[in-house]
Amino acid sequence: MGNFLFSDELVDENNIYIEEQEHWHILVVDDEEDIHQVTKLVLSGFTFEEKSLRFYHAYSAAEAKQLLAQGIAFSVALIDVVMETNHAGLDLVRHIRDDIDNHDIRLILRTGQPGEAPEESVIRDYDINDYKNKTELTAIKIKTLLYSALRSHRDLQIIDRHKQGLEQIINASANFLKCDSVHEFASTILSHVTNVMGINDTEIYCAAAVNLQSSPATDFQLLAASGVEPVPSHNKIPAQVKRLFIDAHERKTSLKTNTDYIGYFPTKAGLETMLYVRKGSKLQTTEHQLLEFYANNIALAYDNLKLREMVKDSQKELSYILGEAVEKRSKETGSHVKRVALYSELLAKLSGVNTFQCEIIKLASPLHDIGKISIPDNVLNKPDKLNEEEWEIMKTHAEVGYDILKHSSNEILQCGAIIAYQHHEQWNGSGYPQGLAGKEIDIVGRITALADVFDALCSDRCYKKAWPLDQALAFIKDQQAKQFDPDLVDILFDNLALFLDIKNQYPD
Repeated sequence: MGNFLFSDELVDENNIYIEEQEHWHILVVDDEEDIHQVTKLVLSGFTFEEKSLRFYHAYSAAEAKQLLAQGIAFSVALIDVVMETNHAGLDLVRHIRDDIDNHDIRLILRTGQPGEAPEESVIRDYDINDYKNKTELTAIKIKTLLYSALRSHRDLQIIDRHKQGLEQIINASANFLKCDSVHEFASTILSHVTNVMGINDTEIYCAAAVNLQSSPATDFQLLAASGVEPVPSHNKIPAQVKRLFIDAHERKTSLKTNTDYIGYFPTKAGLETMLYVRKGSKLQTTEHQLLEFYANNIALAYDNLKLREMVKDSQKELSYILGEAVEKRSKETGSHVKRVALYSELLAKLSGVNTFQCEIIKLASPLHDIGKISIPDNVLNKPDKLNEEEWEIMKTHAEVGYDILKHSSNEILQCGAIIAYQHHEQWNGSGYPQGLAGKEIDIVGRITALADVFDALCSDRCYKKAWPLDQALAFIKDQQAKQFDPDLVDILFDNLALFLDIKNQYPD
């Protein structure tokens, strides 16, 4: 949306609204100059819905086609039947309806030679709105014709505007459902409001806010606003808009004026969503209606987003809780699972894994050692090196973890099952429990394997002290293409500062 979306330039409150004179565009097609002059004279001062007429003159069907080709939004055309040929006007009607597929303009045929084109056949065979003999067109009849034609044109525009607007609202609603964050949601609000209104982004000012229904009116959170950076605060929008948000909150209802729309929509979760829109001209009834539909969809979508965020946070917490429960039983700190989760997410991002899958890996990787719940304490917490029998018992945790998680239909737990099963597989095939090698090991298993070992080497364990960083890195480098995916090792070394930042943020 160009500079509309989160531009650094603030919108001047005094320049939000500029009224522009609008017109109905009328095309007069006749080969007699007198007819043009009389038509303009009779309709001088004519207005409909506070809009005056703007005339365009063509003295032949050919000239009319040139004007039509310019893309002018004509509302009505007054067309003479007999011009350069006896049926020039009728041919022009067919050109308008069939060749350029314009069914919006209202067509009124006028003739001074009714015998050339019988009235009944013309009305039957041509898509016109009226057919009149010039001799019967008094001033009042011309005006009556024009009022009728303009009403018809206006109604067609309203129907088409509703159709286009509703299509855009449906499209916007689909995009709302794809949003994974409030910031992305805010961007979607701004990017679609101009489509719903059917205008370009320089003609409109928009702001969206949320609040708790029970909170003070001034506590609203600004989601998005034209000309405001991605994390907006409500002191960066015009004072008039703030007042309207506060007024809508206190009244608990939408507000409408000729130039402003402020939609207010409460949700069952106790939230309220407010949308302010002002454009560079008067807001029409149709636009108010479309904005009402759009704002309602924003409220529903925001409620849905918050519920999804709550579910996601719950899943994240449960993953950490389960992972930490295992780590505490093995006398390791809960920070280990947080670090492994963040290391794994970072490795996935730097490897080019898509954003959604990166999030899944982050939530699933804390479950990598879930199978250790089956390992006896005397083996799990033995301070010395395990003997062969004990080692065989310890190795079972990979398959046990897989068995615990594999039957779930939840995509996080499905990913956790793979990680639990494969995070001790090795690139050269010498790992366990399946002896997989290379890319036979799922990328999530390869990622978590490196993240887990990197953190384990750098942390205290019941059987060892933390290794110095250079010693840990030397071991990982030595095991490149043996124990670990060589590409992932390169990524770790090339971006070591990012991994160390995580290590420092979550100390034991």
